[in-house]
Order: sequence, then structure tokens, then C-alpha cells
Amino acid sequence: MKKKKSANASLQKSRPSAATLVVSWCCIGVVSLVWMNQTVLGAPNIILILTDDHGWSQLSGRMDPEVAQSASGYLETPRIDRLARDGVRFTSGYSPAPLCTPTRRSILCGTTAARSGSEFASPNWIPAEHLTIPVALKRANSAYRCAHFGKWGHLMGSTPQECGYDVSDGMTSNKTGGMPDSLGVDGGHDDGPPHFIDDQDPKRTPSVTSSTIDFMREQVAAGHPFFVQTSYFAQHLSVVTRESLLEKYREKGQPDRRYTQAWAAMLEELDLGVGRLLDAVEQLGITDETYVFFTSDNGGRGGIPGGEGSLLPTNHPLTGAKQQLYEGGIRVPFIVRGPGIAAGAVCRQPVVGYDFLPTFHELAGGQRDQLTEEIDGSSLVPLLRGEEDAFVRRHGGLMFHRPYREFSAIRSGPHKLMVFWKNDGGIDRTELYFLERDPREEGRQIEGREDFVARLRDRLLAHLFLVNAEHPTEEEP
Repeated sequence: MKKKKSANASLQKSRPSAATLVVSWCCIGVVSLVWMNQTVLGAPNIILILTDDHGWSQLSGRMDPEVAQSASGYLETPRIDRLARDGVRFTSGYSPAPLCTPTRRSILCGTTAARSGSEFASPNWIPAEHLTIPVALKRANSAYRCAHFGKWGHLMGSTPQECGYDVSDGMTSNKTGGMPDSLGVDGGHDDGPPHFIDDQDPKRTPSVTSSTIDFMREQVAAGHPFFVQTSYFAQHLSVVTRESLLEKYREKGQPDRRYTQAWAAMLEELDLGVGRLLDAVEQLGITDETYVFFTSDNGGRGGIPGGEGSLLPTNHPLTGAKQQLYEGGIRVPFIVRGPGIAAGAVCRQPVVGYDFLPTFHELAGGQRDQLTEEIDGSSLVPLLRGEEDAFVRRHGGLMFHRPYREFSAIRSGPHKLMVFWKNDGGIDRTELYFLERDPREEGRQIEGREDFVARLRDRLLAHLFLVNAEHPTEEEP
């Protein structure tokens, strides 16, 4: 395995100016007394619900109220929809990467995938050697107790305990939640039948939910504020569901997109789990002091075994799917509910999963100087308060990097620039899109605007240079 080299070739040819490399961080102003009572003094509880391979438009409620196709007329997710009605929907919410483990490392450490590794293995980034969400929360308030249940990830590089979690399911991966070789079938993702039946604990959604609820009850009884990340194995393949839910969707008929009836049933099982978590928060009497964040590790898969190819793509209306940096691969559901957040709010600021660490740290009462300069995310607290003018985005945009597939991207305001690499590290081409109100990319590339494209390109290159990002010509780890 080759040692990671600094990005050169085109990065050096287009080396940004010193001014571009400056990393700025603008502190948010004085927090209102009401907000302070809800967060700093109240030491809020924080729940992060992370789904798997779950696309932006794969809910029954719209992720963008103005885009009718940002929801499905076939799928049923009333409990997740309720979460959105009770809180704020971020119409441009992103996963840090278009596949699971890089996203999970990014969320854990508050870093772009360019910094902490763009593929499964990242030998030069060991999460336990860097700041993590549970460590940051305990710096803010040592009373916090932290847990992780469900899917940890493949080749994460550190255990949950090494990263500061008090309780976890350990080094779980896709196989833990059900893959062909753990369900009695030889082979990979697409081998075996298009779905499996499990009437007890399909995709481990019920048991992961129960572990989360038990942890919350224990911490409330002990008087500890808590953080828990519930990382569901659904909607990752293999498709596993219970017979009763499958029969329900058989009666509904053909899906509206290229997913299957069984896949829809698996999603409703996930929705039931989310509903149990929300009900538990209410039953424990902690609704007014608990934040609930909901998102996915990447966009939906382009194909589901058994899906009807003549139907609309699984991520419609978005272009592309998991593994890609087009919107279908990285734009995901992104919802937050909690004290001080207006019900039914909609925010169009682009946000990303590596924003969670600084956000949770600030909600817990932490100060910026407790964080390291490796943190690429921005605190979303101003946006949760509805104060968009006070929000500052680090590095001038959201950064995405997957050099072994020869593309990178930056989302800055309403614009997105895609950079495609040659295999010698030079830039092959760029594509510019305007996505503020219409998330579609296919057929909507903006031509010209060379100066603007150059500014966004240099901003992206500056970040890749700053973090010593992996290079397109390197051997994939």
C-alpha cells in the first residue's frame, strides 16, 4: 500500500494564493439568554439518527416543500415526517461522502472526507487519535454520557470505546445487520433472493431502537445529559423485512420508483423505529431538553434487486446515486427538532454531516477554543435559531472528494462545481450547476462564467492542498 502523498499535478499547477489558503473562523455573537437557558445551562440531550443508503426523496413527506418530487407517493414514513413538521428541514442537506465509512469517519471527527479519508480504508487517519463527537461533548460538559448503537462501519480504524463512547454495540458492520453471507447465502450485495423475511428483528431495527431507549432511560434516571447515535442498518442491502409489512405493500401495488415492495416495507420498519424513539423522548418527559437530528450516510442506491427498470430512478428527481458526487449520491434527508427550533421551519443553507461535531459541542455549552483546527464543519446553531445572517461557513463551501473515482466537488451557496480528474492528477473538466430551487443536474449545466468557475475551483483546490488530500493517481487503499 502506498503512503498517501500530497496532492500535486493539477493541485500544484493551480496552486492557490496564500490568501485563499487562509482558514477563517468567525465566532458567532452573544447567545440570547433564552437560548442559553435551553442549551448551555440546561445541558441538552442529543440524539443523532443515521440511516443507511437512504435518498433525499425517499420519504412520504417532502424534503423541499416547493419540490413535489422530493417525496414519494408510495412510501410511508409518517413518523419521520412528523419529526420534520416539528422541526426544521434543511432542503440542501448533504452526507460528507457518497459511501458509508468515509461519511461515518467525517461525522465522528467533524472533518471532510478529503482530510480523513475518501474510501473505506484510511491508514493515515485513525479516529481515536483525533477529536471526536463524544470527546468534544465531554470537553464541553464532563457530565455527558455517550452511546453508539447499530452500524459503526467497515474499516473505521478505531473502536467506539477508543473514540470516547461509554456504551456501544462494538465494531459492527454491514454483515451485522444482514448481508447474504450472514443470511445463509454465499455471495455479495446482490446475490440470493431479492429480499429476506425476518419477523422478529428485521435488519436489527427493533433491537437497535430498544438499546437506544434503554440507554436514554438509564441516563435520565441517573441525571446525566446524554448523546446517543442510533445508526440503523436499513436501508442498506440486503433487503430484510417482516412478512406482514411486505403483504401491505403487495396490496399497494407497484412502487412509483425502481425500489421494491420489500424495500418499502423495510423503510416502514425503520420509520416505526424512529417513532418509538420519539415516543420514548415524550414518555421520559425530556422533549423540551432534547435535540433530535436525522440524516443518512449517503444517497440511495441506483438499483434495488428486483426493482422494475422501467420506473423512475430510485433517487428521482436527483441525478445519480450512491458512489457518485452528483446530487443523488450525497444529497440526503436532513431534519432537526429541539428546543428553540420553530416547528415547520425550512432552511435552504447547504449543510453537511461534518457540521454535527461543532454543532453538538456548542449546544452542550462548549467554547470554540476547545476544538482543534482540524474541524472542518461549522456550527449550525445560528441556523437552528433562524438567524441565517449569523451563520459562517468554513472554507467557503462544502467540500467533497473522491479521487479514486476521479471527481471532487464544492457546494458554495446555491452553486455546485464538479471537478473531474485525469488519471495523471490533472483536471479533465468542470461542471457548474445552480441548485437553490431546483435540485436537478442532468441537462442543466451552466456554460461560461469562467472567472466564477475558477474562483470555486481554486477554493476547492485550496482545501485539498491544506489537508494533504489523497491524489487521483495513488493506489486505492
